[in-house]
Amino acid sequence: MSTNSKPQVGKKRSRAAETWRRLKKNRNAMIGLSLIIIIIVVALAAPLFIDYETQVINQNIAERLQGPSLKHLFGTDNLGRDIFFRILYGARISLLIGAVSCLICCTTGVALGAIAGFFGGKVDDIIMRCFDILLAIPSTLMAIILVAAFGTSLFNIILAVGIPTLPQYVRIARASVLTIKQQEYVEAARAIGATNFQIIRTHILPNCLAPVLVQATLRVATVIADAAALAFLGLGIPEPTPEWGGMLSAGRAFLRDYPHTVLFPGLAIMITILALNLLGDGLRDALDPKLKK
Repeated sequence: MSTNSKPQVGKKRSRAAETWRRLKKNRNAMIGLSLIIIIIVVALAAPLFIDYETQVINQNIAERLQGPSLKHLFGTDNLGRDIFFRILYGARISLLIGAVSCLICCTTGVALGAIAGFFGGKVDDIIMRCFDILLAIPSTLMAIILVAAFGTSLFNIILAVGIPTLPQYVRIARASVLTIKQQEYVEAARAIGATNFQIIRTHILPNCLAPVLVQATLRVATVIADAAALAFLGLGIPEPTPEWGGMLSAGRAFLRDYPHTVLFPGLAIMITILALNLLGDGLRDALDPKLKK
């Protein structure tokens, strides 16, 4: 027997690999992730098999308000446009609003929260009091005010539904930074001469991303619902561009006799929000160190 054999030491998983391993064990999270991937792929691939002008935009009054059939899987709307094709293209708008809005607000909120938590004092007071005022305004009311004031362009809607979510990102980032900045490795970095910017970039932000990532996943669902609510109120993307909330608004006049005009856009919104919430809950459990297995 060889005397030079060494005990095998298992490789330590990276944080991302460990999170993915735990996430895969969560059935609900994987269902949500699968649904999101399917929705994104179908939305991105829509132009490959759908002609936007003839099948999504152009009206065909002769085929208006037809029920679901082999020719029109989800039926047609009051202008004879195929609801199935419009839902596929509408996914591009809704997902774009949700993703871009959360990206902008998450980046801004985390940066402001990190500054407030790290420096404290008057800087913390000024930043947090501003966002306390923002929290006092109902999010839907604020979105309506912003869109009514600046118009219904895509960028304005993205900002209108995103700005009300800023305080949540700021508060979560600040709370994480207040805990992290007391850790020994931060004190060690400061002792060897690291600047405040280097400490925030290298040690603070990477370690406070877990709760922010969970919040961002859940907030995408909220933003999509808020954008649909604005469109339902007539403050969304103008016609004829397809958008799920706008399709609901257009179909509500025909709800009693032609329920398919609101059923399928409503289901699209519901399934997307459900999938994002399932994934967000799964990420929360996978990133929680207290639940390690």
